[in-house]
Amino acid sequence: MFETPSASSTSSIPTTTSSTSPADDGEVPWLTDDEQFAWRAYLRGSRALEAVLDAELQDFGMSLAEYELLSMLSESPCLAMRMSKLADQTVQSRSRVTHTATRLERRGWVERKPAPDDGRGIQLLLTDDGLAAVRSAARVHATGVQEHLIRQMDPALFRSLGDAMDKVCTHLLGDPVDNYNP
Repeated sequence: MFETPSASSTSSIPTTTSSTSPADDGEVPWLTDDEQFAWRAYLRGSRALEAVLDAELQDFGMSLAEYELLSMLSESPCLAMRMSKLADQTVQSRSRVTHTATRLERRGWVERKPAPDDGRGIQLLLTDDGLAAVRSAARVHATGVQEHLIRQMDPALFRSLGDAMDKVCTHLLGDPVDNYNP
């Protein structure tokens, strides 16, 4: 952990690793030891979890990001969704969703169609091959989420994790997690 700079320091960047309290520095609200531990555990744990889940899906020829888009399409009415809504729901840029859709389209797993409600939007439609692909990967993905995340804590702690992340989503996106469904 960083220590706040001393008044005689010429740099505003901390140079030591001693513990401090957020109240110790008028400019930087440093994290407490407990906050720093939780923050770094979150960062490392979430990245490790995503890496493992992504690696497990590689056997099915898809990344975790691709699986997320395919699974959202598989859960939506008519197996289709506007690409802009997919971007919003997955918290990805429209450009990233476009690139992901291009890869999925090359595999024959999705098709782009004009949105039925206007001529400007593009809808992504899950093909029969795409539905088969997401269904074949779903068991491994669900098992991975259960094994690597859910079973690592008691149900109350897992529920607290969901509640905490719902608050973060609501704060940052203005949209609680329960609105994530297509």
